[in-house]
Amino acid sequence: MERLLDAVAAVVCLVSPEKVQAIASRTRRTDASKAAGALSGVVSTPVAAEVVDQLIDAWRASEVSADELASMLLAAGHVSTKATNQQSTELVWTGPTTPFVSARRTEQALLQVINAAEHTLFITSFVAYDVSTIVKALSAASNRGVTISMLLESSQDHGGNITFDAIGKMRALVPSAQIYAWCDKADAFSDGRVHAKVAVADGRVCFITSANLTGYAMEKNMEAGVLISGGHVPRLLHEHLRSLVDTKVVSPV
Repeated sequence: MERLLDAVAAVVCLVSPEKVQAIASRTRRTDASKAAGALSGVVSTPVAAEVVDQLIDAWRASEVSADELASMLLAAGHVSTKATNQQSTELVWTGPTTPFVSARRTEQALLQVINAAEHTLFITSFVAYDVSTIVKALSAASNRGVTISMLLESSQDHGGNITFDAIGKMRALVPSAQIYAWCDKADAFSDGRVHAKVAVADGRVCFITSANLTGYAMEKNMEAGVLISGGHVPRLLHEHLRSLVDTKVVSPV
């Protein structure tokens, strides 16, 4: 049965919902011994045809009826579509690209999160400077009533690990933002830094990246990340960041 379940999952993950329904409909009208002929032509690519062949082989090795397999396909397809609609994940990349993989750019992804915020926006970064487009988007978010929180690394003069006052500069650029620092560290984290680079809007969409809030990170560095819309990850990230504030792990500055 596990082999058949894996084959159903492979079909649902690779084939469009409409094709899954067509495969289920044809399956219901045939049996395992005639499945090859009945299902031929439903899909049009070699890769899709291969997973359909694997489904047929797994079905022949099982005792599942045509009606049962059709129902399995429809149920798996429904769950897959619902999960996809609830959460989407996109690859984000800045730096050298190739013609073979499509990916969003870091600046585009970060601006999408900022522009999507309706109520709350929380951003963390190690350093922040030379990001005029980001500052402009943050100002626009503030003007439409978004509560902006930022967690940044402190300068060496304030007990941190960077040579300039990124917090002071960001406060001047986005005066409405509530800025936090990680100052009172437990012994286990005494040499720790704010090295996380994330942005989350309303607990609905988040960007997790290697990129700092710098012009080089937005345009020149080789940076990678993921943009996640919907689902539980943005909500959990929002709750975690707020909990760091509520439990005073990080403090307003």
